Amino acid sequence: MGYPVDTLKLDRVRRALDENHLDAVVVRAPDNVLYLTNYWPMKGYDLVVFPQEGEPVLLVIEPQLAEARHTAWTGDVRAFRFYHPSDPRPPTERALEMGLEVLRERGWTGRVGVELSQNSQICDRMVGEPTVYTQRYFEAFRVAAREVVDATPLLAGLRAIKTPQEIERMRLANELAALGMEYAREHIRPGMKESEVAAMIEGHIHSVGVGYRGKVEMARAFTLVWSGPGIATFTPTSHRPVVENEPTLVEIWVSADGYWTDLTKNIVPGKLTPRYNTLLEQLLEIFQRAIAACRDGAPLGEIDRIIREGIAEAGYPGQPSHPVGHGVGARAHEPPYCHQAAPGAMRAGMVLAIEPGIYWEGGGGLRLEDNFLITAEGCEKLCSYPDDFRTV
Repeated sequence: MGYPVDTLKLDRVRRALDENHLDAVVVRAPDNVLYLTNYWPMKGYDLVVFPQEGEPVLLVIEPQLAEARHTAWTGDVRAFRFYHPSDPRPPTERALEMGLEVLRERGWTGRVGVELSQNSQICDRMVGEPTVYTQRYFEAFRVAAREVVDATPLLAGLRAIKTPQEIERMRLANELAALGMEYAREHIRPGMKESEVAAMIEGHIHSVGVGYRGKVEMARAFTLVWSGPGIATFTPTSHRPVVENEPTLVEIWVSADGYWTDLTKNIVPGKLTPRYNTLLEQLLEIFQRAIAACRDGAPLGEIDRIIREGIAEAGYPGQPSHPVGHGVGARAHEPPYCHQAAPGAMRAGMVLAIEPGIYWEGGGGLRLEDNFLITAEGCEKLCSYPDDFRTV
């Protein structure tokens, strides 16, 4: 989907390159390509050379040239052969060669940033298939440039603070997640398989999300669904039946043109049992304490500390086994990460997933998770579907 050039973002990137004395950064991870050019690759083969000065160069597989020229913010979009009749090498080799040619052509061969510590990457847009880097990829830049440095931490820091355009795009993803949950709430029935609920949500979001409000070209949802005693910490969705009067928990990731949600929402077909009512009240109180601590300048570790202390007070010390706070953006899980033993502060413009959870031995339990935009005064919840699912 075409978006106006996000000059605030790109100016921020150029300033960071200047401050770090970088001629350019070269990125291949689809989320970083999207971040720097607005083009979300269909496959993980494309590459962008983004300079401190001058126009970025986007290299794409030949079948995607027209789409890339339509969506990308840069005017310099070049194609390499996806299939070459006389070259049996993977297309990433041809992209690499073109990238090196661009560096030499433009004279960006001094200090160059490459994703040295990003040896795997987020999935592409087409099939959710990650591609990986090779040692040759990294070594080729060390030959072509005077100095090669790791650009991954620099890009992660920049991406942690969202621009207004990025926040708008994340709002769209959260709206679609709410629509999917509302559809499931209306159609869920006791005895349905967990997998049926998952397919219902994913299918509905894909159906209404493509073309949503004239602003979304591609929308996908990915879910994990557990019901009643099947609720656990990150096990596969199964054929277990939906349980009446107990929660059906939905871990839901929605991508709208490459910008993500990371949410955990619940549905109860019927009236929640007293035991689950008590657990939900405990978690809601803990959740609200953590949310109240979110504001510009507050320590990131407060989220982790408040949640774990509250869960211990509720009688479940040591839970949960998973992290309870992290950034969301062009990935569903990205920096910063909230850990009580780590430094760092919340900054206005960050979007954080906060996810307290309590799980019962033998099965069952609850997790609540929402995405929050950090502001100067506090934070804003981005998904309209309520965490107190008894009120839906």
